[in-house]
Amino acid sequence: MDSPGLGDVIRYAPTDPVAPTVALTFDDGPNPPDTVELLDLLAREQVPAVFCLVGVQVQAHPDLVRRIVDDGHVLANHSWRHDDLGELPPDAVRADLQRTLDAIHAVVPDAPVPFFRAPYGHYGHAIVVAAELGMRTLDWQLAVEDWDPAPPADVLVERLGGIEPGGVVLLHDGGGDRSATVEAVRRVIPRLRADGWTFTVPRLDG
Repeated sequence: MDSPGLGDVIRYAPTDPVAPTVALTFDDGPNPPDTVELLDLLAREQVPAVFCLVGVQVQAHPDLVRRIVDDGHVLANHSWRHDDLGELPPDAVRADLQRTLDAIHAVVPDAPVPFFRAPYGHYGHAIVVAAELGMRTLDWQLAVEDWDPAPPADVLVERLGGIEPGGVVLLHDGGGDRSATVEAVRRVIPRLRADGWTFTVPRLDG
């Protein structure tokens, strides 16, 4: 199904040729212990990120949702249980995204949820529906493909070499064992900093 408004999705964050930026995003959580280890790492390195939350995981791990917000990270709605929304009618998409928003706000009532990320990158009516619910669709410049079967950290580090200035990077803290992702991020952050990169999050105005 073609997606109206596809040009409105965010694939890049603001950047600058002198000090290139990168935006790290993490899907399918929260998911202990990997989300916990990732949050510890990001706190030590003072790196902001976007966490794209799945509703059932929000219900299962509300303490981690609170910590994500308390640590200053940004939230995105990643659907209720990571179903493919691409072929669903608008009312079904709206029900799914609203259910997820309600679960998030039951845990962190005052936390904004400025972004939506479509499971599998399949949009259908979701871009328009998300906008009606106050969210802008967050896509990616680089998908590291750290999902099952999860590659080792060395492979993920190599793939992270494909970041472009301002690029939004798709990683995962949920959906399986993400210890290799956490290790890859641990290695890459200091390397990028040494090369003059800074870490940011996307803006709604893209």
